[in-house]
Amino acid sequence: MTGMDLAFATIPELGAALRAGKVSAVELAQLCLARLERDGRRLNAVVTLTPEIALREAALADAELRNGLDRGPLHGIPYGMKDIVAVAGVPTSWGAAPFRDQVLAQEATVTKKLRGAGAVLVTKLATVELAGGMGYKNPAAAFTGPTANPWDEGCWTSGSSSGPGAAIAAGAVPFAIGSDTSGSILFPAAFTGVAGLRATYGRVSRHGAMTLCWTLDRLGPMARTAEDCGLVLDAIAGHDPADHASLREPYRYGGRARRKRGFRFGVIEGCCEGIEPEVQENFEATLDLLRQIGTLDSVELPDFPYGPMISTIVAAEAYAAFDDFIAAGGLAQLSSPLSAGHRLAASILPAHDYIRAQRIRHILASAFTGLAAGYDALLAPSLGVVATGLHDDFELGLPRALGRRPLNLAGVLTGSPTISVINGFGAKGLPTGIQFAGAPLSENVILDAASALEDMTDWASRRPPNFLAQCA
Repeated sequence: MTGMDLAFATIPELGAALRAGKVSAVELAQLCLARLERDGRRLNAVVTLTPEIALREAALADAELRNGLDRGPLHGIPYGMKDIVAVAGVPTSWGAAPFRDQVLAQEATVTKKLRGAGAVLVTKLATVELAGGMGYKNPAAAFTGPTANPWDEGCWTSGSSSGPGAAIAAGAVPFAIGSDTSGSILFPAAFTGVAGLRATYGRVSRHGAMTLCWTLDRLGPMARTAEDCGLVLDAIAGHDPADHASLREPYRYGGRARRKRGFRFGVIEGCCEGIEPEVQENFEATLDLLRQIGTLDSVELPDFPYGPMISTIVAAEAYAAFDDFIAAGGLAQLSSPLSAGHRLAASILPAHDYIRAQRIRHILASAFTGLAAGYDALLAPSLGVVATGLHDDFELGLPRALGRRPLNLAGVLTGSPTISVINGFGAKGLPTGIQFAGAPLSENVILDAASALEDMTDWASRRPPNFLAQCA
């Protein structure tokens, strides 16, 4: 494999190369560090490189593999961490200037789990400030600047897991850990053409990660393929007493050998209303492919006020999470011009509105789970638009971006799993995404379905033309 092949290889491909002696973990780490320095910084995807950690962990991985100790599929594989997750001795900026030098005392559980799996940390990656928690209307709401899209550097990656999406798409890291409160894994995955998995609420411990919204926040993998996401989830899932929402149900990724065959899909009725034509065309063409591996029924999403419910819950919980920071006047130090007033409005939000939103949410969860349980996956476009301009305000285009049948928000509110994978390209060469949503705890089924689609096309293996040069 050439350096360029390695830069865009999947986790199983890299693992095979490591175990065959074709490349070392140190060489992989050096390749990623070089590409992050050259390309990741150019895209504003990098907050902090971690070369000392990377080379130490890579050297250990090489020694262990030589001596017959194999920690599994991630052993020796480099990765990046969204910079809201704590790593010992490394700043965790939360994407915000007031916290850029913050070094947290406790390391995150997900960081420890990845180290235990033999993965090699090479970088902390950019995010919209405070994971978007104080509101923002354009991509520049981060002290690192707007994160450019490798497919067109005049376009954005979407937020708030902007750095992970850009770094993976540019061939700078094989996988990264992102976070999602209302679409922050799915949206960057769609804009950059990578795979992003939001697992069932509680599958992955959030201990050591920034809290934005206790009842919605999730950490999850972003990678080249759905299979890669499954392998990472296998390493980071599991009960953690330090996170009260952590699930006790065990999780193991089934893998290629145990993939389900013959799927039943539910297509959200009206999911293409109001979206861009090229996104609709790719979605309809993808449905034709999926008919070759399963059945498709049109299904109606339960009728609930998804947007207002999300807004109310996030407003109340984010204000509570950052009340000391807000009281100290910290909002004035943020980049977004919306921040000063956006969360202050939550200070007068009636408690009964928050309670009502949570009560309706429980009713929704029952209705949605009943619908999702009848299918292997529910389908809709991940986003209704291709990547927007790097310097555009996007609030006015939000209805078109989200569509009028918000499968994403249903998954957010119910805590059920969803994966976005690439399903083609638009007229200007920008990727589009399709989401596979399932009932709670059904990660393996939606991963199997998404993997089956990837196997039918070459979309996931395509590379952004401007990032094909090897590092010296």
